[in-house]
Amino acid sequence: MELIIRKAGMLTSVQDLGRWGYQSSGVPVAGAMDLPALRIGNVMLGNPEGAAALEVTLLGPEIEVKGTGAAVFAGADLGFSVNGKAVGSWRSVVLKDGDVITFKGPRGKGCRGNLCFAGGVYIPPVMNSCSTYIRAKIGGVEGRALKIGDVIKIGEPAALWKKLEGFCLPEDLDPAQDANAPLAIITGLQEDAFTEEGKKLLFESEYTITAESDRMGCRLEGAKIEHTEKGADIVSDAIPLGAVQIPGHGMPIIMLADRQTTGGYTKIGVLTPLSMEALVQKMPGSKVRFRRADVSEGVAEQMRIKEAVRRAKELRLSHVSRTHSEAPKPLFGHFILTVEGKRYEITCEEI
Repeated sequence: MELIIRKAGMLTSVQDLGRWGYQSSGVPVAGAMDLPALRIGNVMLGNPEGAAALEVTLLGPEIEVKGTGAAVFAGADLGFSVNGKAVGSWRSVVLKDGDVITFKGPRGKGCRGNLCFAGGVYIPPVMNSCSTYIRAKIGGVEGRALKIGDVIKIGEPAALWKKLEGFCLPEDLDPAQDANAPLAIITGLQEDAFTEEGKKLLFESEYTITAESDRMGCRLEGAKIEHTEKGADIVSDAIPLGAVQIPGHGMPIIMLADRQTTGGYTKIGVLTPLSMEALVQKMPGSKVRFRRADVSEGVAEQMRIKEAVRRAKELRLSHVSRTHSEAPKPLFGHFILTVEGKRYEITCEEI
């Protein structure tokens, strides 16, 4: 199957789980902003968890389908539709030659998701990943966001993909958290670089996501976090996903998918996995609050995501293997077999 990009959307790019293993050489990880959604969307189609997909931001693309296949939009409801008919998020749809995929815009909270296809987006990997890192023009389609006229190839789908029509994710498996819940921070080794009053302000204040936020970092505006006499500068060290960095100006910056590999500003801690998932669905102008968490909560959230992925796999297998009440399928052949003098009629059908 191939995809013809008729409209590019606001920011549509090829992403997978990221370019791991090259940070020591200064190459950022990149990858999907909403990692749990990508993993679950892929296994709903029988793909490996890390198969490449199209990450869609706010206003999605218009795509013409050449050939046949299946798709799922995993993430916020951005009005995913096929031939003008709404499909929505977390529901698989079988695509036919000539179908047109469109997005009607956000249908509530959230601003991004992953358009996953059975077989995954087929792009030559760069450093073991198909993820697009736009700043360095690495990966994806020429290292850039998609544009009109691009042709995207889709890989070979898993067996029984034609039976995926209508398969949907149960509500309890959707990884999205309450959009108004405080984001959980596991405080880290540099916590002592901030005054007690500064830390109190961070966990008691409301912050606004600024328009300068992007895939590299989420910039916040609000109460200024005060440093101790140690100041905001440190010897540069590694920056993990979700690190809450606070430079000398005292405004938090939360590091996202396209974050730099190292940095020389103090970090008060790191967001838990599901708080990261909640943050990347927020748009500029949204308000955020924080609360303290410990390592065990972060581990529990990772296990919850892992279990959701496992159950999604299990439910897909159940869906494609169950008996469907359909019209009779075309016969492949009709045979007569005689065994020990007893006559048997055998019919072979496509399944």
